[in-house]
Amino acid sequence: MLQKFEIRGVHTEVDDSLRKYVTKKIGNLDKYLSAHNRASAHAEVQLKESKAKNKQHATCEVTFYLPGETINITESTLNIYAAVDIVEAKLKHQLQKYKDQRNSGKMHRRLFARFARNGRAQAQLAPEPLTEV
Repeated sequence: MLQKFEIRGVHTEVDDSLRKYVTKKIGNLDKYLSAHNRASAHAEVQLKESKAKNKQHATCEVTFYLPGETINITESTLNIYAAVDIVEAKLKHQLQKYKDQRNSGKMHRRLFARFARNGRAQAQLAPEPLTEV
């Protein structure tokens, strides 16, 4: 769960059920971050409802502050819950990209070293090809 998490409503009342839904969907996205980035991650959620003459739409805007980057995603739909769902999916994708870019490469080095060791061991165990005299 994100430690710094703010939910604001603009021209709308954020009731307990909506606050609980947003916290469940967006507040738990810290699992897509590495351990040292979780402590400094901060999210702000702004929920807006606008009622024009014959149109009504809801907007969910999420600003995710990470070390070295800020991710801002906005989505407008007819229903505020649907907007939160779409923003969650987009934010998951962006956080995965952020994590891949910031990966230190240690895991890849370990895997390549393991493959190199296995390749040498298999080469030593393989019989030598027969040569004709």
